[in-house]
Amino acid sequence: MKDFREFLLRGNIVDLAVAVVIGVAFGALINSLVVDLITPLIAAIGGQQDFSALTFTVNGSIFRYGMFLNAVFAFVLIAAVIFFLVVKPVNALMNRYRPEPAVDEPTKECPECLSAIPEAAKRCAFCTTELV
Repeated sequence: MKDFREFLLRGNIVDLAVAVVIGVAFGALINSLVVDLITPLIAAIGGQQDFSALTFTVNGSIFRYGMFLNAVFAFVLIAAVIFFLVVKPVNALMNRYRPEPAVDEPTKECPECLSAIPEAAKRCAFCTTELV
């Protein structure tokens, strides 16, 4: 029981659970935005909003290609909303507050493993060879 309790109380399990709950809520928010606002707007401009009634029949088999079109349009709209309303603004915000890039430290090559190590190093961090 002790091991199980430690497993449950580890930080990454709780973080994962919070991420899943937030992800589900965020997915519902984006889906509502697309279904309730963007799709009716497109329907007001283009005419038809629901393609689910579109079908064709071959030898008695009904092919509901309208349902597939609805799924494709929903996917494209959700991807566009996430990209333009979430990814682009977050990337712009991250670029604005990104710290300055690290100053390049002069390096030399380890004679044994050929790794790049700081010039002032006395021992290679990769193969632990003593450097002269």
